[in-house]
Amino acid sequence: MAFHPALQAPIDRHTHLALRAATLELVEGESRRHFPVAVHAGAPGLGLRHVDDPPLGDAGVRADVVSALLRRASGLTTRPLLWLTRPGELSPHDDDLRWLGPATWACASLGAPVGLVVVTRRGWFDPVSDVRREWRRLRRRSAGPAGS
Repeated sequence: MAFHPALQAPIDRHTHLALRAATLELVEGESRRHFPVAVHAGAPGLGLRHVDDPPLGDAGVRADVVSALLRRASGLTTRPLLWLTRPGELSPHDDDLRWLGPATWACASLGAPVGLVVVTRRGWFDPVSDVRREWRRLRRRSAGPAGS
């Protein structure tokens, strides 16, 4: 069975908006310069997370964590996403690779059509396909003038 990247350009609007929201949630919610890696499942604002502190050393345990998160998140949203938040740049890091294999296995075992996306304060990227979106300064979009 061949593995297909979760994200292929161009991405659909729902996925774009959800990953933008995940990035914005990190920008607005995490003020520390260094913070622990966290794995999230569901949708931004309506998801579950595992903070990897201290880091899990066993790939099987990481796969179990992802499986549990995805199973529980499927009851929260019809199209759950799986993303990892971490400090740093939008380039592959050791933490991304530590979680990628277990996440891929967990998604395949559940038949979940999702893959792991990495989110930093600068944007997001798929470590398999390298589909990405980066912002210089990400801000919440205004709802428009009052009364309109």
